[in-house]
Amino acid sequence: MASRTTQILEAAARVIARRGVRGLRVEELAAEAGVSTGLIYYHFKDRTGVLRHTLEFINDRAERYTTARDPDAEPLGPREELEQILLLELQDTQEVRENSSAWGELRASAVFDPVLREDLARATLVWVQEVAALLGQVQPMAPASALASAAERLTALLEGLSMRWLSGGIQVDHARALMQGAVEAELAGLKPR
Repeated sequence: MASRTTQILEAAARVIARRGVRGLRVEELAAEAGVSTGLIYYHFKDRTGVLRHTLEFINDRAERYTTARDPDAEPLGPREELEQILLLELQDTQEVRENSSAWGELRASAVFDPVLREDLARATLVWVQEVAALLGQVQPMAPASALASAAERLTALLEGLSMRWLSGGIQVDHARALMQGAVEAELAGLKPR
């Protein structure tokens, strides 16, 4: 992505996190990004284009911060990788707070926006499939349908815990502990009997 495009998308994520999707105005986004409104329209065509690209941007950014590892570190086992990917969505950093808030705002707006709903459904499906694949590495004998259901529950729980944490309903350490307990429970449920 070009640096100007990245600059605009970072600003869009900030504005959406703070003001919601309905509060996103191209003029305000331009001011936040330090660019002209014409440049935003040039790169994204319209407000829907901004939203679609911002969703992509926050997904890519989440993938970066949940999978980043020290190249000299020992490789993670499948279970550790699964836990890391989920728990790093619950870290008290500006980037994660902003990403999670923007994701929640985009999800809420998708209720009324069919285009955004389709994009969000695709992004969610990819996320669920990635978690199901990791669960399958930990429990390779589990049926695909059971892996998919467990991944659905874990990702839905993570979204709910994230919103509770961000809104002050629970502390981040408690959210992380609940997530770890859920991973444990889901893996136990996938063990062959």
